[in-house]
Amino acid sequence: MLFNIPVWIGVLLTGLSTLILLALQQYGIRKLEFLIAFLVFTIALCFFVELHYSKPDPKEVLYGLFVPQLKGNGATGLAISLLGAMVMPHNLFLHSALVLSRKIPRSVTGIKEACRYYLIESGLALMVAFLINVSVISVSGAVCNASDLSPEDRASCQDLDLNKASFLLRNVVGKWSSKLFAIALLASGQSSTITGTYAGQYVMQGFLDLRLEPWLRNFLTRCLAIIPSLIVALIGGSAGAGKLIIIASMILSFELPFALVPLLKFTSSKTKMGSHANSLVISSVTWIIGGLIMGINIYYLVSSFIKLLLHSHMNLVAIVFLGVLGFSGIATYLAAISYLVLRKNRESSSTHFLDFSNSQTEETLPREDIANMQLPNRVAVIGDLN
Repeated sequence: MLFNIPVWIGVLLTGLSTLILLALQQYGIRKLEFLIAFLVFTIALCFFVELHYSKPDPKEVLYGLFVPQLKGNGATGLAISLLGAMVMPHNLFLHSALVLSRKIPRSVTGIKEACRYYLIESGLALMVAFLINVSVISVSGAVCNASDLSPEDRASCQDLDLNKASFLLRNVVGKWSSKLFAIALLASGQSSTITGTYAGQYVMQGFLDLRLEPWLRNFLTRCLAIIPSLIVALIGGSAGAGKLIIIASMILSFELPFALVPLLKFTSSKTKMGSHANSLVISSVTWIIGGLIMGINIYYLVSSFIKLLLHSHMNLVAIVFLGVLGFSGIATYLAAISYLVLRKNRESSSTHFLDFSNSQTEETLPREDIANMQLPNRVAVIGDLN
């Protein structure tokens, strides 16, 4: 869109570039980490510089952070899509699995040290992502509410999409704003695609015990992701691509409880985690946050569906039929979440938690640069723990 090429060609080029970038894992996971960090900081640099030029009111920014307001049509849906794009349920599995790419001592102290360092690492990454989102929203608000805004830009602010959003960077790079915005979008897409591919790898290995060759795994995941995007790009063009991004992010938010609830129950279980189980304070805070996420999702599903039925121009029979299907789906969604929350932890005779004595080796081992990290074999792990 921003390079004046058809959207479907852009989809194919993005998929091809992702495969090329994923080939860097053959040279070590460090290289891939540096690449993702470079992509993220490219996005950050673009909008941090623009944030400096646009000069939003700091009081308004802080007020918006702590007293959020949802105004306008579709504001709640956009907030939910932002939550899904920010957290992403598959990243919960990814962050849990990435610790295996480091060589750590198999002791209580060693595991706690690894968790502490990963907490710092993940916290810094999420803080950068948070600041990028704050800068994007602040820049949009400051630019679109400027008194000297041109009529053309004011019209763009009324219906802001990927085609028009590049004017937000115009203060920094002038006529090159669309090109730089395209680079920022490409960097954002590549970083999320790479992490999504890795998360899929760990899920397939850990849950399904599927171990594929790296090139085959990358090819299959890219094909599965590109096909729906390519269909939407061919049918809907740039407008369809923009809507697909929002819908996909909203779906990620709706999927969050199915990744979050099992994780919270597992990490809070002393039977499974032993001395590494979450404390009462951490469990309480995380369950409150998880409850808020589930409540927001359910509120949006119910309210938006009722609004859809009330403003529909279909005949009464079609509205009743659609209502039955829709509310049945919402009820199924609620039942699935309730089942996960209320289901008791199953006691398994083959599950053993790590509880090594402090007499074992506890020195910090060097970071291991593993190119194609594989999850340990289940039987081997259980044998070691026994």
